Amino acid sequence: MAVIDRTSAGSAPNRGITKEERKVIFASSLGTVFEWYDFYLYGSLAAIIAKHFFAGVNETTSFIFALLAFAAGFAVRPFGAIVFGRLGDMIGRKYTFLITIVIMGISTAVVGFLPGYATIGVAAPIILISLRLLQGLALGGEYGGAATYVAEHAPQGKRGFFTSWIQTTATLGLFLSLLVILTCRTVLGTEAFEAWGWRIPFLLSILLLIISVYIRLQLNESPVFRKMKAEGKACKAPLTESFARWDNLRVVILSLLGGTAGQAVVWYTGQFYALFFLLQTLKIDPQTANLLIAGSLLLGTPFFILFGSLSDRIGRKKIIMAGCVLAALTYFPIFKGLTEFGNPDVFVAQELNPVVVIADPDQCSFQFDPVGKARFTSSCDLAKSLLAKKAIPYKNERAEPGALAQIRIGEKLIASFDGTGMPAAEFKTQNEAFTATLGTALKEAGYPEKADPAKTNYLMVLLLLTILVIYVTMVYGPIAAWLVELFPARIRYTSMSLPYHIGNGWFGGFLPTVAFAMVAATGDIYYGLWYPIVIAVMTAILGTFLLPETKDRPIHQA
Repeated sequence: MAVIDRTSAGSAPNRGITKEERKVIFASSLGTVFEWYDFYLYGSLAAIIAKHFFAGVNETTSFIFALLAFAAGFAVRPFGAIVFGRLGDMIGRKYTFLITIVIMGISTAVVGFLPGYATIGVAAPIILISLRLLQGLALGGEYGGAATYVAEHAPQGKRGFFTSWIQTTATLGLFLSLLVILTCRTVLGTEAFEAWGWRIPFLLSILLLIISVYIRLQLNESPVFRKMKAEGKACKAPLTESFARWDNLRVVILSLLGGTAGQAVVWYTGQFYALFFLLQTLKIDPQTANLLIAGSLLLGTPFFILFGSLSDRIGRKKIIMAGCVLAALTYFPIFKGLTEFGNPDVFVAQELNPVVVIADPDQCSFQFDPVGKARFTSSCDLAKSLLAKKAIPYKNERAEPGALAQIRIGEKLIASFDGTGMPAAEFKTQNEAFTATLGTALKEAGYPEKADPAKTNYLMVLLLLTILVIYVTMVYGPIAAWLVELFPARIRYTSMSLPYHIGNGWFGGFLPTVAFAMVAATGDIYYGLWYPIVIAVMTAILGTFLLPETKDRPIHQA
C-alpha cells in the first residue's frame, strides 16, 4: 500500500515541526483542555456540591453520593467511546470531536444554573447526575478522536512527542479548573463562594465552548482518514471488527488490563485522591490544598512531554510499566509523608495516642445510606460514624458478643451508647453528650479539628505531590501513542477508545469513591491505597509479559 509522506517510515524524525503540525497540536490540545476543564470542575468542587445537591442524607453519605455523581461521568465513558468511536471511524475524526465538545460545554454550563436540593428537592441531584452522564458520554468520544487525530498527523519517530501534548490536556484542564476556583474564592470570599460563587466556573464554560468550536472548525480532517476514505477502505462496521473478532478483541482486553487500568489508578491517585486526602483526611484549608495541587501540576506537567518524547527513543512500554511499579512501591510512604508534613498534629497524635474502636463486629454496619432513611443507632455505628465525620484514623478491636462499644484514645476509654429504639429526644441528648465527651478527649490527645497552617511544611508537601504527578506523567505521557499504534487505522478510534475509557472511567473514575469507602469502613486513613496498588501491580505484570512494544510500527495501514 502506498503511504502518505507525513506518516511514512522515511520521514525524518529529527526534522522541525511544520506550521500545519503546530496548528494541529495546538488546536486539538486547547479544545481538549477546555473539555477536561468542564469535566473536572465537578471533582474539584465535590465537597461544596455535596452540600447543595445531596443535603437530604447524613454528612458521610452526602460526600459519598457526591463522589458517586463524580464517578457517574466516568461510568458512561466507555459507552461514549463506543458511540463516538464508531462515528469517528465511519465519518471522520474532526466532526466527531466537534460534536463531543458541544455536548460537554452545554452540559457543564447548565450545572451553573441548576437550583439546589433546598429549592427543587430530589430533582436537583437527579438532574445533576443526568448532566454528569452527558459529560461522560461526550468525554468518551473526545479523547480517542483527539489522540488519533494528532497521531495520524505525526511523522514516524515523533508520535510519542506529538501525542504527549494531548496528554497534558487533562492535567492542564484540572489546573485551569483549580485556578478559576481559587480566583473566584479569593475575590468573593469563602462564604459567598460556597453559597453561590461556585457556579461562576461552570458558567464560564459557555465562553470556552465558543472558543473551542471556533478553533476546531479551522482544522482539516486527518490525512490517514482522508486517504482511507478516498480509497474506499473506511470501515463500515467498526464495532464488529473491533470487538467480534478475537484477534483484535484480545488486544483490546490486554491493552485495558495491561495498560490503561494501571495508568488510570496512578493518574487519579496522583491528582484527585491526593486532593481529597488533603481536604477530607488532613483537613487542610481548601484554598491551600488547591494551591498545593496546582503547584504540583505546574511543576510536573513538562514531564508529560519529556516522557512522551523519551518513549520515541526507548519505547512506550518500559516507561509506563516503570511508573506503575514505582507508584505501587512508594504510595504508602508518600501518603504517610503527606500526613506528617501536612498535618503533623494528626501524625503525632496517632503515634502517641492511637484511637481504637472496641466493638462486637456483629453490631457494626457498612454505613452507606442511599436514600437517607436508615438509622445507624448501634453503639458501634455511633462510635465509628462520629470518628469518620471527624476524619479520625482508628483501628478495630473485637469485643465480647453484645458488649457496648468503646473508644480507646491512648489509655483513656470512652463508652459509646446504644440508641436502638431510644426516643428521639433522649437519643439527641445522649448523642450530644457523647459527641462533646469524645471531642474533648480527642482534643486533649492532640487530634486537631483542622490542620494548623503554622505547622504545615508546605515545601515537603509540594515535593511529595510533585512526585505523585511525575508518576502520572510516566504512565500517561506515552499511553496515547501506544494505544494508537496497537490498532489498525480503519478501526483505531473505536478500538483504542474503549479500553482507554473503561480503564480511566471505571478503574480510575471510581477510585476516590472506593478508596474513601474503604477508609470509612476500616478507620485506616491509608487503607484506600490498596486499591490503586493492586491494580498497578496487575498492569505491570500483564503489560510487561503480554503486550508488545510499538514505537517503530507504521500506523497508516487500514
